[in-house]
Amino acid sequence: QVQLVESGGGLVQPGGSLRLSCAASGMTLAHYAIGWFRQDPGKERERISCISVRDGSIYYADSVKGRFTISRDKAKNSVNLQMNSLEPEETAVYYCATGPYYSCATDKPGNLEVWGQGTLVTVSS
Repeated sequence: QVQLVESGGGLVQPGGSLRLSCAASGMTLAHYAIGWFRQDPGKERERISCISVRDGSIYYADSVKGRFTISRDKAKNSVNLQMNSLEPEETAVYYCATGPYYSCATDKPGNLEVWGQGTLVTVSS
């Protein structure tokens, strides 16, 4: 069974950092593009980062560029998202997702076939 599991969320003060992890089972992440998304109730889902191990491409939304870093841990078959200088408005549930036809470049939502359960990030003093 193909599965993604996020971890690393929690409560952090404004300006703080968190490291999220997206661990895969039943699939080898080296064959896929993995996207990180976030959604706050009442707001649209936002794609914040993406990494494609197949071609080495990496994407960051303008809102996180320079503060977030996506990386792959080959040994753990996971993709990590290091988040620095977090702001209160970034409080949301963070998800990772993928699919056999998903591409960082084209980012077609219909190609996101596998989603994790999400991890809550709360940025508050």
